[in-house]
Amino acid sequence: MPEQRPWNFSAGPATMPEEVLRQAAEEMLDWRGTGMSVMEMSHRSEAFGSIIGQAEQDLRELLVVPPDYAVLFMQGGALAQNAILPLNLGRGGRADYAITGAWSVKSEHEARKYCDVQVACRPESGFVDIPPLPQWRVREDAAYLHYCGNETIDGVEFHEVPGGFAPPLVADMSSTLLSRPLDVAAHGCVYAGAQKNIGPAGLTLVIVRRDLLGYALPACPSAFDYAVVDAHHSMFNTPPTYAIYLAGLVLQWLRRQREGDLQGIEAMAERNRRKAAMLYRCIDSSSLYLNRVAPGVRSRMNIPFQLREPALDAAFLEGARAHGLLQLKGHKSVGGMRASIYNAMPERGVRALVEYMVEFERSH
Repeated sequence: MPEQRPWNFSAGPATMPEEVLRQAAEEMLDWRGTGMSVMEMSHRSEAFGSIIGQAEQDLRELLVVPPDYAVLFMQGGALAQNAILPLNLGRGGRADYAITGAWSVKSEHEARKYCDVQVACRPESGFVDIPPLPQWRVREDAAYLHYCGNETIDGVEFHEVPGGFAPPLVADMSSTLLSRPLDVAAHGCVYAGAQKNIGPAGLTLVIVRRDLLGYALPACPSAFDYAVVDAHHSMFNTPPTYAIYLAGLVLQWLRRQREGDLQGIEAMAERNRRKAAMLYRCIDSSSLYLNRVAPGVRSRMNIPFQLREPALDAAFLEGARAHGLLQLKGHKSVGGMRASIYNAMPERGVRALVEYMVEFERSH
């Protein structure tokens, strides 16, 4: 392996901690003397039982998950949860959705197949801000209120839980879970695709309050019924075993993080704050780069930016690749650039990007 790998700014599947990848490589052919790779062992074996059990314990401790919440290891990604969620929690009734970007649009659109959906809020001038909570329209008898904690495409993030409403809160936390502390107890359900901060694609985490379980619609497949999955300890069907193993390694890596007196997620949150501030300072002080998101809701995970001269886009990306800066092209729906700086992206990677951006502006 080269001494310095390129810096991967992909929005997902995303970069993973190098020491996790090295440990997985060392354990690939023989996990702790079993003579098997984790991807070869039975999901019902004692060995894999210890892997998934440790992963759940670490997740609960890192996020301070209350004991009355189930932790489910599922498949299908957050996009599938857009259907699985209303099938389980909508009860065929009403559900309200906050629309703050492209992913909450997808969530709301899918939920309309299974329940009566009302848009709780939507910004009037594009996805660059979040409407103030007093302006939200939320029905007291809604089964839940859904929001997307961080819009991966648009770069809009909730920095505080939108509390104070009657229905249970449900959050798509795919691109922000484990990047900072989260008040799980303020939510009825939190779900996340793993391929941002947790591990490889193929695993989806669902954390759901158990008193909300047991009301799945008859059309809900058994493998997607939260109550069934919980009763079988995520083993009703074969779970994504290797993805769970890798996620477990990431969780252990997170627990080892230190930043002064901070540790774990608190340490990671401070590091993420510094990384984002470094990149936003570069953009805001520039006459070439532009980020249109309101400062109070800017994402710390996904930072979209445009070049004021779009004709330079191709040259910017070509130069970035030459400098070992990969996957910076923005989503096709918004164009421009996007730097995803999840937990596994170290500060020196962001610094390398900033130095390149300054150099590119100077020469153009």
